[in-house]
Formats: sequence, structure tokens, C-alpha cells
Amino acid sequence: MKKLGKALIIIIIIAIIIVVPSCLYTTQENEFSVVKQFGKIVATTDVAGLHTKVPFVQTVNSVTKATQIYDLPASEVITSDKKTMIVDAYVLWSVKDVKLYTQSLNSSAQIAQGRIDVIVYNAIKTTISSMTQDELIASRDTAMKISATESTMDDISINDITTEELETEVSTNTDTQIIVISDLLQKCIGDQCKQYGIEISDVKIKVLDLPDENKEAVYTRMITERNNIAAAYKAQGESEAQIIKNTTDKEVSVMLSEASAKAEKTVAEGEAEYMRVLSDAYNDEEKADFYLFSLQLDALKESVTKGNTTLFLDKDSPVAQIFAGN
Repeated sequence: MKKLGKALIIIIIIAIIIVVPSCLYTTQENEFSVVKQFGKIVATTDVAGLHTKVPFVQTVNSVTKATQIYDLPASEVITSDKKTMIVDAYVLWSVKDVKLYTQSLNSSAQIAQGRIDVIVYNAIKTTISSMTQDELIASRDTAMKISATESTMDDISINDITTEELETEVSTNTDTQIIVISDLLQKCIGDQCKQYGIEISDVKIKVLDLPDENKEAVYTRMITERNNIAAAYKAQGESEAQIIKNTTDKEVSVMLSEASAKAEKTVAEGEAEYMRVLSDAYNDEEKADFYLFSLQLDALKESVTKGNTTLFLDKDSPVAQIFAGN
């Protein structure tokens, strides 16, 4: 009898060891617990701690509440102006209704990502097909306004405009809203994911690029445009340089003419003053005779230079009379 009692106690202890853990389950922070009985959901909880269930009959599945990232494959889309673009995006999503998530997707993140892939790709295609390529390239992740200035000035003049010219320029400023593409995608997605018990919190465009076959043509066009701009700058610079050169040459010519005229006037005034001084110095007959005699001596001096010592004079010349002692 005692042996039977001991055996019964041992059996009870073993049963407790086996059954009690099967009656308990733990829910961790940041996760849901789903209790199923014969494949049917009988309870869900997101309260962290220890909970009970019917052993051997009920099973428990854990589903994370954390935000998950799904990286969509890069795909081609066509803009409203018929330009092909490569879009690579990622999605932030999380489980909001664990019961619906389990019933519709069997708590499978892989199946959920497949549904998200279809929904987000369709949203991207729909959104981008309503935008031009320029609008798509100018799109931003945050709202922003810019002021567009309407002016009749060409691109070069606008690029070279100074602060003073900008202040005096008559222009019209209009506010332009930069498109927030993530907001458009969220609006397009709407509540489509609610049927699966999940929520897409954000959609971000990682890469926005041209197809490889189009890049070379775009690069060539960009190079051509830059060369045209450079040629316009060069032509404008050469034109301005020629204007400066012509103006400078004109100013130099005027300055040289004025200087030459002034120099000639000064020479004439000097000669006039010279003649006036001579006239004052030899204004009587004796002084005039002396001046004439001096000129004759100078002429005589010039005639006996370079070894020529023979001199022929008229006997009536003043110089001959000097030599004759008259």
C-alpha cells in the first residue's frame, strides 16, 4: 500500500511537471500573443507577462509589434510625359490588428511583404504616372516653398544679376509648392492594408534614376547644354572686351590728339617769345648790325670746318674789311 502511494505521488509530480508548463505562456514586450484552439483564434493579448491556456489543446503564436522594413525591388515606371524612370523604394510597416493579420496572412511576414509589394508598386506607378519627370526629380521628402521670379531676362543675365540690379528689377514673385512624393504615395495607398491587419507608416524613395540605355543620351544633352551656355558666356565676354577695347582706343586717340595740339601750341608760343626777345634785343640799327655780323661769323666758322682753311671773301664784305683793317 505504501509503495502504491509513493508511485501515485511520483506520477502526480511528473504530471504536474509536464502539464503546468503547458498551461502557461509568456508574452514579451513589443509583441502580440495569439492563442489558437483547433486552428481557431480564441484569444489575443499584447500585455507583457505570464498568461494561462488550456494545455495540449491550445497553442500560442507570437507576432512582433515592432516596425519592420521591407525593401521593394527596383522597378521601371513611366511619367506623365512618357519618360522612363527607375524607382527603388522601401516601406515601414507594422501589425496593428493581430487577429486579422493572423486570419488573412497566417501571421507570415513573408506573405505580408508580398501583399505590400503589390499595393506599394501600384501606388508608385499611379503616382509617378501623374507627374512629369521634372516634377518627379524636384520632389522632396519634406514640404518646401520656393519663389519663382518671372522676368524677361535671359538665363545669362539672370545668372549674372547683382544685388543692386535685383532690388531695382521689376518682377513678379509667385510661390511654388514642391511636391512631397511620400505624402502622395501614402494618400494613394490609403486604407488598402487594413484588410490584412497591418499599417504602412511610411514609403520612401531610395533611388530615382534613369535606365542605363537613357543615361548616355541624357549626359550628352547635358554636356551640349553646358557647352552652349559656356559659348554664350564666352561670346558675351568677347563682346564686352571689344567694347572696352574700342572705348579705350578712342580715349587714347583723343588724349594723343589733345596732347599733340597742346605741344604744338606750346612750341609756337615759345618761338613767338623767342622772336619777341630777339626783336627787343636788336631793335636799333647798331644792334641789328652786330647781330648780322654775328651771323656772318657763325657762317664763316661753319665754312672752315673739316680741315678746309681756304676762304674766299668779297672785298666789300664786312668780314673782308675786318681782315683788311678797314
